[in-house]
Amino acid sequence: MLDLPKVLATDLDGTLIPLAGNEQNEHDLRQLKLELAAADMRLTYATGRHLASVKQAIEQYQLPVPDWIICDVGTSLYRCLPSGVFQPSQRYADHLRQIVGDCCVTELAKRLAPIASLRLQEAEKQGRFKLSFYCDAEQLSASVGEIEQTAGQQQLPYSVIASLDPFEQVGLIDLLPKHVSKAYALQWWSQSQSLALRDIIFAGDSGNDSAALEAGYRAIVVGNASPEVLSTALLAHAAAGLSGRIYSAKEPATSGVLAGLRHFRNLATDGSSVY
Repeated sequence: MLDLPKVLATDLDGTLIPLAGNEQNEHDLRQLKLELAAADMRLTYATGRHLASVKQAIEQYQLPVPDWIICDVGTSLYRCLPSGVFQPSQRYADHLRQIVGDCCVTELAKRLAPIASLRLQEAEKQGRFKLSFYCDAEQLSASVGEIEQTAGQQQLPYSVIASLDPFEQVGLIDLLPKHVSKAYALQWWSQSQSLALRDIIFAGDSGNDSAALEAGYRAIVVGNASPEVLSTALLAHAAAGLSGRIYSAKEPATSGVLAGLRHFRNLATDGSSVY
């Protein structure tokens, strides 16, 4: 018989958060809360949002309060105390500081100041280990090229993640400590908690979830995910010789997470799949 999963780790936007106007998602969110509590499963959020935005989402959508939150695209980690306060992990902050050394985000901003196309994002979107910019959509590729050239020449210990905001048609650029991502933070956290891959279910929907979906956890790809996200995860699992660890949900967002959770718990209960 397979081990029962111990943790649900999930993205928020497009995954756990109900889609606008989707009553089934809202119903399934309430059911998900009950089933997580009944199974005594821990809950971790892995999101690009900053902490204040996560708190707002918890209140707005009546999300279950997680045990841990990975925020800011993997550059911050918080534990929920019994008092309801989210306490930053000093150990993880110390770990990231070892990666960046003397090049803090303030120093990084100075190094990138000559790149005229970059505009700093609002203060609340910056982080202790994350520097975020806007740029015009048509300048996104060129701006990333200039950043990467500067980072290479000056040996800056940061990686660049870029995307296009489809609503505002503006380029979004994040600089994170080298190799750090939501997947990196999830791996660090799971090791700190003495959790194995088989202990965790990870749910996601988009490209910035791909690394975690491909890492070997039991994975839920919700129904509103792009086909590319699912196909790359399946290929990665096949290449690693893994079987039965990806659930492709027909249902979107919250409902897909609930269906996937039930799928993996049922497999563990009846032992009908071999990993």
